[in-house]
Amino acid sequence: MTDNRLLLSNLEELHDYDVAWPRDFRAQKPGVTAVLRVKNEARSLPWVLPPLFEAVQHVVVVDNQSDDGTPQVARRVAEESGAAERLTVTSYPFNVSRCGAEHLATPEASVHNLAYFYNWSFGHVDTAYSMKWDGDMVLTREGIETYADLSWQLESVEAVIAMPRHPLFVESDRVAYLDVYMINVEEYVFPMGEEYRHVKAYEWEMRMVPRQARRVRLPEGLCVELKYLDSDEFDHWVGPDAFGATPRTMRKLREWEVYHALREGRGDEIEGVVRIEAPADYDHVITYVTQSWLPRQARPITVPVDQRPGFDQELSSAPTGADKADKAAPARR
Repeated sequence: MTDNRLLLSNLEELHDYDVAWPRDFRAQKPGVTAVLRVKNEARSLPWVLPPLFEAVQHVVVVDNQSDDGTPQVARRVAEESGAAERLTVTSYPFNVSRCGAEHLATPEASVHNLAYFYNWSFGHVDTAYSMKWDGDMVLTREGIETYADLSWQLESVEAVIAMPRHPLFVESDRVAYLDVYMINVEEYVFPMGEEYRHVKAYEWEMRMVPRQARRVRLPEGLCVELKYLDSDEFDHWVGPDAFGATPRTMRKLREWEVYHALREGRGDEIEGVVRIEAPADYDHVITYVTQSWLPRQARPITVPVDQRPGFDQELSSAPTGADKADKAAPARR
């Protein structure tokens, strides 16, 4: 272990799974590495990986006990994309705590904790920047070009990049639903220095960001997040009781409600859900949405809150400043 790397050990003393984290991102090779922590994503990787190979310099796939051939699919797709030498596949053989109460109860330094799992996964990066990516996130054509440009634009700066992603609920090869009322903006691209490691926070893990880092937000329309209506999309959470329990989890509550409404044939009851059907000349609705439908949509894609039906009624019934003050004031003795 060299002095220029931070060593993180685990409580279980499994030293083969200690983390070597770079202390200074400037000592790393130029470029961006996408890191995917995946479990049973064989179905999505044929859409997820090819755009990434166009957008970044390297891809790391960390498999967490898949039983559907995920590592083999990753290698096959890389080979077919002519990018086999730019793919690293490794495995993490431990059960990882699910988001919510289970995560909160797991010590941060345990191999079972989300933060430790993330730090170990990103410890395989040897470029200056890393990109947190999920095994169900697909870049659009515009997204590919944007991230490809970022790889050289970031060489002389210290910045963190946030991006909106759009949930796409896939019903079949031909039909999917896009939620234009919900937008999830997360930070995805980070320098790899010591100050940017993961910590245990709230219901999940969080990556630290020092004050000196610039923050940049990318536009909408660059990425969709796949949600299959015939799969369990919430098995990494303890359960639905955690959704909406805090402002941090309201997004997950919306996903849960839309997902179950669509599964039960009640999609028309949910405002802001757009049905998309792929034309016959497209092989799949995912291809159609990412290559044609989404790039052609006017911006903003997400409907602003003040343009949604019922907004005026909600506004008129909301407490005034005086009402809020009255409710917040302590009782007089």
